[in-house]
Parts: sequence; C-alpha cells; structure tokens
Amino acid sequence: MKAVPSEGIDYNILKKGIYISRIDDDVTTYEIRMKEPNSGDYLTNSALHTIEHIFRAYISGSEFKENILFFGPMGSRTGFYILTRSLTDKYTVQFIKDGFQQVAEFWGRIPAASDKECGNCLEHNLPQAKEEAKEFLEVIKNWTKDDLEYSKAEE
Repeated sequence: MKAVPSEGIDYNILKKGIYISRIDDDVTTYEIRMKEPNSGDYLTNSALHTIEHIFRAYISGSEFKENILFFGPMGSRTGFYILTRSLTDKYTVQFIKDGFQQVAEFWGRIPAASDKECGNCLEHNLPQAKEEAKEFLEVIKNWTKDDLEYSKAEE
C-alpha cells in the first residue's frame, strides 16, 4: 500500500493552513486546517455548520463545481476537507481563498438553512462564521501551491 502525505503527521506541530492530505489518481484531498489540533481552540458547531452551507453554495455557483467532489467539516472541528478532481493545486488554493472570502463577506439568509433543507437548521451562527473566515483568510492570504506540504518535526 502506498503512503499518503497525511500518514505519520504529528498533530502537536500541525499549524493552520491548507495541506494535501492524499492523492488518488486524479482526485486530491486537501485539509483546510482553520485551527491547530489539540489546542483547545475549536470551531463551534454553529460556525462550522454555517461556513459549510455558505461554502457549498459558493461551490454550486462556481465554474469549478464539476471538479469539486466533496466539501465537509472535520470531526475534530478544526477545519474542512475538500476533494477535487482534475483541478490543479494553484486553482484549488485560489478557489479556497475565494470561498472563504465569500463567507467573510456574506450577508443575508444562510443558503439551504430552512427546516426543509437542513437537518439542524437551528444551529447556525453567521457572525461567528464570518469572523472565523476572516481570521483564516489572514493565515492563507499568501498561501500558494508551494505551501501545501505538511509541517515536519525537527529531526
């Protein structure tokens, strides 16, 4: 079995950012790490949920919607996974930046958040989601395809 980039990662040193978690043929899984693992600082469920809804609406209206296979939260509440097909790292990094910019600037009704469209329509927090997106944008503002490799422990 071939090794994947996320195997053997030391979560005690993992920083906020965007990382390639694995590559399977033409599908790339990226970690969107908004919080440092095991730091005690996590996304609230309501902010995580709201970011997910706004980002998914952004995906559905984008020119790359056919290239995005999945976008969803990490169970650890430290960020999201995004799976792309046949999309370059450069485009993916910019796509993620643009998506979080969309969240940061969003006003209005949260997309697909009615009781008919959402399994937990009462647990949303738009102001908190916007603040988390703004903070993450500061982290990734200069991020490029050359920054997608996980941090390594000092030998």
